[in-house]
Amino acid sequence: MERNHPNTPSVCESNEPLIQIPAAHPRLFIEPIYYQQQIPDSLRTIYVRKGVFERLQQALTLLPQEYSLVLYDGYRPFQVQHYLFSHFSRQLAQQMPQATSQEIMQATKRYVAFPSEQSAHLAPHLTGGAIDVTLADVTGKALDLGTAFDEMNEKSATRYFEQHTAENPLACRHRRLLYNCMTLAGFTNYAEEWWHYDYHNVAWARRVQAQVAYYGAVHATIQNHIVKEFRFL
Repeated sequence: MERNHPNTPSVCESNEPLIQIPAAHPRLFIEPIYYQQQIPDSLRTIYVRKGVFERLQQALTLLPQEYSLVLYDGYRPFQVQHYLFSHFSRQLAQQMPQATSQEIMQATKRYVAFPSEQSAHLAPHLTGGAIDVTLADVTGKALDLGTAFDEMNEKSATRYFEQHTAENPLACRHRRLLYNCMTLAGFTNYAEEWWHYDYHNVAWARRVQAQVAYYGAVHATIQNHIVKEFRFL
């Protein structure tokens, strides 16, 4: 267990294994988006902690039968986290030419976690306890949730269409469905991104006001875009 600032939950690693999401699940579809984007060291399938997969299956039982879930990302290697932070930072610098480097840094952190394995600032996807997910029909076709995945836009905030219901009533309904089934299953949502959910990591613990998180950082050895072995940090 690691001791941190009083406002930061301690990490008591559960040693729960990192597992590969089965590709044949009838209502859980896999689209490893960073592999599709050919990002170096990205994974061509999706890995999560065992408890996350169990909670996902529970969420599916709460979701009406005509819907399914599509997973875009789960466990994310440190190298990929570093790449994404740099990539989004460069994008924002182009969009905000008058901004200082500090302002760019803060804006980037709104949409992608700083690549840190330290528990006080642990990037959620490094734990295997964070997932990026969307709502889909029974065939796995993603539905309209109002913005694209990873879109750096105020409309990506989970509650945006709650305040602007008339703008896209269908997206509002879809976000509610996704949010309700995921949170009832035990996940918490990152308010700036409708697609991001956490379980048992530090981000989850902060939101539920728990003193302890059970998933710390995981270091994986990647070969041919597959996890060959992993260890807990």
